Amino acid sequence: MTSNFSILDWFIVGAYLLGTVAVGVYVNRFIKGMGDFLVAGRSLKTRLGVATMIGSELGLVTAMYAAQKGFTGGFAAFHIGLLAGITALLVGLTGFLVVPLRRTGVMTIPQFYEHRYGSRALRVFGGLLLALSGILNMGLFLKAGATFVTGLTGVADDTMIKVVMTTLLALVLIYTALGGMVSVIITDYVQFVVLSLGLLLACFFAVTQLGWGTIVETVDQVHGAAGFNPFDGEGFGTSYVVWMIFLGIVSCAVWQTAAIRACAAADEHVVKKLYTWSSLGFMIRFMIPQFLGICALTYLWQDETARGLFFNADGTVVEEESLRAMPVFLSQLLPIGLIGLVGAGMIAAFMSTHDTYLLCWASVLAEDVVNPLTNESLSMKMRLRLTRIFLVIIAIFLLIWSMWYELGQDLWDYMAVSGAIYSTGAFVVMLAGLYWKRASPAGAFLALAVGLCALLGLGPVQELLGVDAWFTAHGLSGAHVGLATIALAAVAMVAGSLLAPSQKGGAA
Repeated sequence: MTSNFSILDWFIVGAYLLGTVAVGVYVNRFIKGMGDFLVAGRSLKTRLGVATMIGSELGLVTAMYAAQKGFTGGFAAFHIGLLAGITALLVGLTGFLVVPLRRTGVMTIPQFYEHRYGSRALRVFGGLLLALSGILNMGLFLKAGATFVTGLTGVADDTMIKVVMTTLLALVLIYTALGGMVSVIITDYVQFVVLSLGLLLACFFAVTQLGWGTIVETVDQVHGAAGFNPFDGEGFGTSYVVWMIFLGIVSCAVWQTAAIRACAAADEHVVKKLYTWSSLGFMIRFMIPQFLGICALTYLWQDETARGLFFNADGTVVEEESLRAMPVFLSQLLPIGLIGLVGAGMIAAFMSTHDTYLLCWASVLAEDVVNPLTNESLSMKMRLRLTRIFLVIIAIFLLIWSMWYELGQDLWDYMAVSGAIYSTGAFVVMLAGLYWKRASPAGAFLALAVGLCALLGLGPVQELLGVDAWFTAHGLSGAHVGLATIALAAVAMVAGSLLAPSQKGGAA
């Protein structure tokens, strides 16, 4: 299918990308130590914090997997964004987890493990699990980004996808490695503005062209009642909704890329305001792309040629093609100039997510694995160098992983399960560590280790172990595995803490 992407649109995208790299080069002069590099000197104020929180979480990969959910699930997919917004609001109003975490003065979640439980081994183990889970979690970001760019510009083939992945990753590496959290915050702010404008214009243009009645009618034709009711067993189902409640808490309060914003806040008051005001962003980062996915469903269903590519003969969605639906739709619908603005905003979103994630996982490996193993004897200069080296190593791994791994499920479900390797155990360890005085290192070790059970939610792992048929026969999904892992982690924490109490008094 041809695209409306023109030379003018390429110019808009290119000018923006050059500008973001220039920012990274410029702010390098302000980096004096790890505090500046990781948490921007703990100087993050409310307004800039809200913008950078939303900017990093509203990434291109978010737009891609959210649009895919809208395409495959209809309006019922809105429950994901709604629950994310509600949980972030509750965290902001109550300060649940994030305020006591900021009070400790730590820069990373694994650092909290040592601070609270008095175990350096626990910090290293937690850091390894967090890095493993986080790196796997973003393992397909590059493929999603390249799929969007090639789909939007109409140059989709295997060679171009690889070229686009490599180019985007190189740009992210340059300004993240140079500027750290300072460049992340500054570019996130700009990207937040550009992306918000582009997405809002795209939604307005889509509704104007398609018509609200046609959109609703198409969702009903393709998905039926399951396209409107998230509790319908033919669609998401009750267990999936419950799983989304947990992920809503994790995404804003436990996941390192969001929690690092709490650590970077100027004070506890800013932390609460940051999450309260960001709650709307946590909601719309899902719902706007999901709506674009629904519009893509409508447009492609009406086009005879596209229907043969994206839908089966019985009218069901072709899962393997669903990730491409939104960019292909935008490439057909948006006019010259606007498509360049949306493309620049989306690529900006890709970079804002990648810079935050790369910085988080590289800093965790340097600060919570290598440095503790050397009895924290590394100089500030060496720690900065290590973090930048890990940035490059992780980037190379991601490039290889994106080219090799075959996605056998929706991108969002892959990310939820891979993230659960860390988040299920970490949620329990943080909750107990902050609010239960009897939580012990033994319980924390067991809870974190149990999180590895979440790997069973990945299709390739099930196939490797020969249990995929059993999971299918019993109707078990990644959501069921995730919920079971949380319960097991809680049991492990309580049992380990009671059977092997802490030798030193813990401060809850």
